Amino acid sequence: MRISTTPSVVIRILLWLLLLGGGAWLSISVDLRAFPRLFASPLFHLITLPLGLYLGRLAFRAAAAGGRELAAHGREGDLPRLETNRLVTTGIYRCTRHPMLFGLTLLPLSLAFLLGSPTFILFVAPAEALFILLMILTLEEREAIGKFGDAYRRYRREVPLIPKSAECWKALFGRKSQDMEKIEKIGQ
Repeated sequence: MRISTTPSVVIRILLWLLLLGGGAWLSISVDLRAFPRLFASPLFHLITLPLGLYLGRLAFRAAAAGGRELAAHGREGDLPRLETNRLVTTGIYRCTRHPMLFGLTLLPLSLAFLLGSPTFILFVAPAEALFILLMILTLEEREAIGKFGDAYRRYRREVPLIPKSAECWKALFGRKSQDMEKIEKIGQ
């Protein structure tokens, strides 16, 4: 099976993998020297594992919420996978401009807790999340302005990057069937 996509998407995916893999390797290397007892503690891992699973679940729910809306409304014609050519302002995109990427900022912390790495939890994951947010604010926003022009500039003025209301947070990280009902009410 061959998946067609643009070099920009491939580069971003590789960057994600490099961030996650490199962060894990670096953190575990430090943990083995700086926190050997804590890193080897079964109790610590029993505490961090469920947190990692929960954060991962939240990250993928947010990514799925954005992905469903993009798949339904963001493509017209024959486009490479993961590409859009229509500005989506419906559904979860009424609450946040980049729900998929915003949710995926939780992935480094999720992996950190899954691995039970104190260094990853305290230092590397927050730095990676900040880096991802900076990428959104620079690359993603610039690309969206280039693609959609003034329509995106108006949208950006109206819709925040970080959801403001409790309903938006619930819709971003909630279950699929409940998400759309809540979001539709927000838009009215």
